[in-house]
Amino acid sequence: MKWVDPTIELVTCGSTSPDIPTYPQWESKVLDHTYEHVDYISLHIYLRNPDGNIPRFLARSLGMDDYIKTVIATCDQIKAKKRSNKTVMLSFDEWNVWDYSVENTKKIEPWQLAPPQLENTYNFIDALVVGCMIITLIKNAHRVKCACLAQLVNVIAPIMTERGGRCWRQTIYYPFYHASRFGRGIALSLNLNSPMYHDGEFGDVPCLEAVATLNEAEDALTVFAVNRDMENDLRLEGDAREYSTYKVEEHIILTHDDPTAVNTAKYPETVIPTVITDTKIEDGILLARLPKLSWNVIRLKKN
Repeated sequence: MKWVDPTIELVTCGSTSPDIPTYPQWESKVLDHTYEHVDYISLHIYLRNPDGNIPRFLARSLGMDDYIKTVIATCDQIKAKKRSNKTVMLSFDEWNVWDYSVENTKKIEPWQLAPPQLENTYNFIDALVVGCMIITLIKNAHRVKCACLAQLVNVIAPIMTERGGRCWRQTIYYPFYHASRFGRGIALSLNLNSPMYHDGEFGDVPCLEAVATLNEAEDALTVFAVNRDMENDLRLEGDAREYSTYKVEEHIILTHDDPTAVNTAKYPETVIPTVITDTKIEDGILLARLPKLSWNVIRLKKN
């Protein structure tokens, strides 16, 4: 393909899950054969909550982060082995949360025209996990250069439609929309200090998950944050002295008292973003309240 068009970028196929027995040996083997010919290696992940354990579900983005770092380490080990000057990047061919039961698909009669299938209904907690996944992707943006939410409408998707009728936004639409709109420019790594809770699978889990982006073209700084704590609000304090000429433009939150709340065609605005007005910069310190179980987008703009 590159003989035809040298500008084509190629992706070699990585493991479809960090849980399969051949991971990460497959990555190592395929890169050993293809390293000098490809630009990316693919990753693929869906986070699930089969046992209904909300704190553990919220922690699963930590496993995603470990997945990314393991693939990066594997790429760099092959780079060192081959003494190459090239750095292979990472590409998620698919990512999302997915709690879908296959029973609906089994009921579909064959040979229908565009039947409804794989129409997962996402609840409020799903939106927070998507938010944590987005933060994880931004944190690793130095190596993760592509990340595809593979299905956008109806099929395990953030946007739903009915034939000949209504359309509505699912809960997971909002963090994806906010990241798409505001997560542009330079990814900033934050030095976080957060309370923890313990999980039997992931160990100590930070209640706060956060990252920031700086859009120099628009003189805008955006903080994305998730409060995983199910009981308590978090007080966010951030050193903003380097951005002394910036002010808080808005603090968008997505939160709900019912973790299982969903948006439907009949009730499309059960879970929607609202705005907090008490977030401020005072004496060079960004001060914000992150409600319990919430997705937060704090926008700072230059005066």
